[in-house]
Amino acid sequence: MDLRLFQFTLLEIGSWVHADQTTGRLVHVPNGRIFTDPVANYTKGFSHIWEEFPVLVTFESDWARAEVLLQELAIRHGAAAAHVASPQMAEAAREFLLSPGGTSPEPRVYLTVVDSGVLLTVRMVCDPRHRRDLGSAFWRDVLTSFAEAGGIELAYPTTRFYAGADRATKS
Repeated sequence: MDLRLFQFTLLEIGSWVHADQTTGRLVHVPNGRIFTDPVANYTKGFSHIWEEFPVLVTFESDWARAEVLLQELAIRHGAAAAHVASPQMAEAAREFLLSPGGTSPEPRVYLTVVDSGVLLTVRMVCDPRHRRDLGSAFWRDVLTSFAEAGGIELAYPTTRFYAGADRATKS
């Protein structure tokens, strides 16, 4: 927001706000800090960032159907940003000697099994200034799609106990 001889001023994001949106506070950073502390810039050189949405479904859910629905939603919400980001990512791959295979901006769904269910992580690129809007629209569509599909339940941390098979005593 401001550059001076001994400091620069940034608009704070994060902190008590649970998203990468401004808090309304200004942060004054002494210029000497750029030599000792990392400074993250969401928009310099590359206009998009990666965003991930972890969706945990129960083991009893139709996780394969959930994966298909999530891939469709990822494409619906992330294809336009991927199209814009693709040439920038290709240029960054050349400039920074990155593996071209690891820089595809196409939306994807990754599957992992965790203690409480099947974790489907949706990964897509987005404009950092619209990250919260993307998340809100994406989650709204996830809840609607899962409700319409049926057989898919969101999971939460649970503990299950197995006591063994019932044993009948003979008399």
